[in-house]
Amino acid sequence: MLQQTQVDRVKEFYRRWLKTFPTWKNLAEASNADVIHAWAGLGYNRRALALRDIARHIVQAGVPQSEEAWLRLKGIGPYTAAALSAFAQKKRTLPIDTNIRRVLGRFLFGIPFPELKDDKRILKRTDGFLPRRGHYYDVPQALFDLAAMICTKDPNCARCPLRHTCKAANKFLSGRVNIPKRSTPAPQEHRHEGKKYPDRIYRGRILKLVRETGSVTIENVGKEIDPHYDVKQDHEWVHAMIERLVTDGMIKKKKNKLSL
Repeated sequence: MLQQTQVDRVKEFYRRWLKTFPTWKNLAEASNADVIHAWAGLGYNRRALALRDIARHIVQAGVPQSEEAWLRLKGIGPYTAAALSAFAQKKRTLPIDTNIRRVLGRFLFGIPFPELKDDKRILKRTDGFLPRRGHYYDVPQALFDLAAMICTKDPNCARCPLRHTCKAANKFLSGRVNIPKRSTPAPQEHRHEGKKYPDRIYRGRILKLVRETGSVTIENVGKEIDPHYDVKQDHEWVHAMIERLVTDGMIKKKKNKLSL
């Protein structure tokens, strides 16, 4: 739920989701329509179906007990596998997301704005960075807190407890670092000619329309999701988005009707 979604927004959905699906078994038994209804409002709906499919695997094979085992489940990448291992299972590992990459890229290597390509360098230093005893599983959480409160895009190095050993602190304190508008590249998303938003937004509108109406005629979809819909220019575009949603298991098409 936290992928590309802010924490404050996720909290309410998280609590509601756990009331609806309190166990792996409850989630594993849910239909596509069940999880899409429960996920309504979060966006990136394929995450919900992936989570349900993971639950089905776990009901059959048990909860993975290592980072490598989590990684073998479709829909779980390196960060999620490490986060589950570190936070849920208290393994000695370091999940690297934008925040931890920023803190450790600066602290270990003096890179003001580290990128995805720097993760390998950071991971190589993980073994020496994490303590071997005590609450080593608290270190990733401490790094998250540091990233949120102090080591932000424009960091407050003067307040940082790591300022005397951080290799980037002097660069920021001296004012020699230009703070970019974006610290990560803007995502490349397909946008149909003349449309205000990327296709992702309009696919979400199609799914919402079907979810809220129960059934909708294909011919009515275009004008419902886009007030500027033009039959000649947009017909094939809308149908391509519908077919993608069908392929992804979000909706089903029967004759000229769409439903979950």
